[in-house]
Amino acid sequence: MNHELKLYRERARTWLAEHAPKYSGQTRHGLSFDDDLALGRAWQAHKVQHGYGCITLPHEYGGAGGSELEKVIFCEEEMRYDLPLLYFSISLNNPLPIFLRYAPEAWKQKLAPATVRGDLIWCQLFSEPSAGSDLASLRLKAVPTEGGWLLSGQKVWTSWAQIADWGVIVARTDPSLPKHAGLTYFFVDMKSPGIKVQPIHRLGEEKDLNEVFFDEVFVPDEQRLGEINGGFKVAVETLMIERYAVTDESGYGPTLENFVELASKARLNGRPALDDGEVRARIAEVFVERQGLRAIHRRALDAFARGQAPGPEGAIRKLLLGRTRQTLGATAMDLLGANGAQLARHGHAVNDFARAWLDPSLRIAGGTDELLLNTLAERVLGLPQDHRPDKGMPFNAAPQ
Repeated sequence: MNHELKLYRERARTWLAEHAPKYSGQTRHGLSFDDDLALGRAWQAHKVQHGYGCITLPHEYGGAGGSELEKVIFCEEEMRYDLPLLYFSISLNNPLPIFLRYAPEAWKQKLAPATVRGDLIWCQLFSEPSAGSDLASLRLKAVPTEGGWLLSGQKVWTSWAQIADWGVIVARTDPSLPKHAGLTYFFVDMKSPGIKVQPIHRLGEEKDLNEVFFDEVFVPDEQRLGEINGGFKVAVETLMIERYAVTDESGYGPTLENFVELASKARLNGRPALDDGEVRARIAEVFVERQGLRAIHRRALDAFARGQAPGPEGAIRKLLLGRTRQTLGATAMDLLGANGAQLARHGHAVNDFARAWLDPSLRIAGGTDELLLNTLAERVLGLPQDHRPDKGMPFNAAPQ
């Protein structure tokens, strides 16, 4: 890494040390959902004021006008704190960049700066009960009407839909075309008549996931992103952005160093767990894997620095980070015995092994493990595609 980037990291680390504690850790203990969200909005606005909010976005939309490398560096340093970042994890990393890529300029000026500040929050309406990993199988329909479209159907697993002001959504506009070809991408006002949001309760008490129902919701055609029936391409671009949004090398779970500290205090057969051969082997495995993932990550960053789009290595990194987060969490819980099943009172997945193990979201969002394995098999190893009986068939004539 060049000298300028090292200086940038030092400045970011110094700035965070001064400002982040006021918004993280014990400051969040005991806060209600609404109060923690308000703290998150305040932190986002504070970052924007000092040039650390949406680092890669242009100045005219409220961003810092920086590089992808600077964004990654700042995120790595920011993840060292227990900050209320999750409310914006989807909004700023996925919908906003794709919105800025395709939306009319007037809409960009209207919505982007407020989104960057955290005043507006976005959600991503992709998955459906019958269309998870196979996004092209979605059924929510968009029927043309005067001036726009009427959306009817259901989405599920939608993060932060209950607090979202806007959302990006993929709908089926022509069922007579093959499934990948009949989709169109829109952005929608989440306060529109006909939208109903229903929360999904999770084991770890997280409040992020929702079902969203659409009953003839009107969307003006000017809120279309991309071509009619060209929405699958835009959706794939969004998912590629999502896979590279994973900047924390612990998969937003406790670090390997946290595990080593726990193992040094836990006891197995009257001795420190750190003396146990299997525990030490597990630490070595995760360490070697982490070094390999760092090399992959550096390769992706080098591609960014040259102005190139990185290849499928984002799939490798996301796949292994999600798996390791859960397996390391399970091992930590084993070392703690019965106490391992207890959720930390003020804990989050980033600092509580039990919560990290309970939450498989990193292995689902942005492509499941199975989908990523197919991507790697086909694009890296050159293996033939799975047999797809509906390939090339009209969606409404294909076997369901």
